Amino acid sequence: MTSLGLVVAQFNSAVTTEMRAAAEDAAAERDAELSDVLEVPGAYDAPLAADRLARREGIDAVAVIGAIVTGDTDHDQVIADAAAQGLTDVSLDRDTPVTFGVSGPGMSGAEARERADKGAEAVNAAVDMVEVLP
Repeated sequence: MTSLGLVVAQFNSAVTTEMRAAAEDAAAERDAELSDVLEVPGAYDAPLAADRLARREGIDAVAVIGAIVTGDTDHDQVIADAAAQGLTDVSLDRDTPVTFGVSGPGMSGAEARERADKGAEAVNAAVDMVEVLP
């Protein structure tokens, strides 16, 4: 059984709560266990939490979910870029798959809600990576 860590960003929780439910359903369908779940304030905070989970004994991969919606500035793009780069760094530094189930940037809250399946996609990608890597 694949043992996963899950990081859930709480910012835009109306969206991320649905994403978490989709992630839990996908884990059950794939016979994977969500061993540890960490809730963080937002997507920007996810890399540190993912790093902590990737260090834990018995965690095969980490799935990260969050929702970054657009505002009046380019702040959403800055947050998304920083989170994506930070999670990539964690994956490579820890030699552990870390998947990016974050919707946005450049979308409204309604568009983000339509992409709640990103939670399932992140879990499925994590399990796939564990199966692919020796």
